[in-house]
Amino acid sequence: MSPRVLFAPALCLAFSARLASAAAPAPTVDPGPCIAANAKPYEAKGKRRLVIGTGNTGGVFFPYGGGIARIVSSKLAATEMTAEVTGGSVDNLKLLAKKELDLAMTTMDSAFEASQGQSVYKDTGKIPACALAVLYSSFVHVVASEASGVKRVEDMKNKRVSVGSPGSSTEVLANRILEAAGLDPKKGVSPQYLSVSEAAAAMKDGKLDAFFWIGGLPTAAVTDLVTTVGTKKVRFLPTDAALAKLKEKYGPVYSGLTLGKGIYGLAEDVPGISVGNVIAVNAAMPEKLAQELLKTLFDNVDEVRKVHPEAAAFSVDGATSGSSIPFHPGAVAFFKEKGAWPK
Repeated sequence: MSPRVLFAPALCLAFSARLASAAAPAPTVDPGPCIAANAKPYEAKGKRRLVIGTGNTGGVFFPYGGGIARIVSSKLAATEMTAEVTGGSVDNLKLLAKKELDLAMTTMDSAFEASQGQSVYKDTGKIPACALAVLYSSFVHVVASEASGVKRVEDMKNKRVSVGSPGSSTEVLANRILEAAGLDPKKGVSPQYLSVSEAAAAMKDGKLDAFFWIGGLPTAAVTDLVTTVGTKKVRFLPTDAALAKLKEKYGPVYSGLTLGKGIYGLAEDVPGISVGNVIAVNAAMPEKLAQELLKTLFDNVDEVRKVHPEAAAFSVDGATSGSSIPFHPGAVAFFKEKGAWPK
């Protein structure tokens, strides 16, 4: 498991760039019921301390989760929420299962596989993860240095490639895309296990040929890389050719998404793959607490939307669309009260 660090939540600078093609996530699988078995009695005595798991500091989970923690801490009575830096989606869900986190930001593919005890969760077993709210869709960044000569994923053979930090959904999906391109993730490339910030720094120093990163748009570390070295020194690789294979093997949790050229100042749009994101909670969370958390976020939705460009579309209607795991009963009750629960 990656080292984890607590940080003080802070607002992220807003960027003006937007997606060229970014439809709302469509419903993926029928998640079935979320049963809050063994839920603890609701406790309102004294100060309540909650922790939300985010990701590494160069990604979008970091400022988004930090903003949520700040808003909940300042607006929800007798509650203090801390955002925690983690390895990412996989790490978050495993920590959620141990109840070391109260809320976990995660991608839809990881959430679904955790709920089923599949893939990297075979040793963990089924994790009782329930959706609190759907967030936004992440773009699968695949970036190569111009000097590497890598123009397609297939060109990564024997190259130094970061597949993401351990405990991240980036690592899982990077391996799947490499396999779809006919490469062995362990032997076909020289795998490096770096966070997006570490990968960007290594590419600047000429120590890395390519890297994968699942993140919202724009991702600060990628923006910094492009700004520092210039767009002619890096290449964003299309991954849309792998989409059909991924859907066939892993189900409909992945979608097509085009990276608009204006987001990172590129010469042209880049067709690729997206995966949705969700805030997950343990099924044992008290129903009233889940309702209070959502009420706090939506009562202060304008403030939430300022934490990062990807939060700009956060809405009651969007928060119920496209989850790969069942919603917590408290979330269902909240959205029904708002008239936003799908009929």
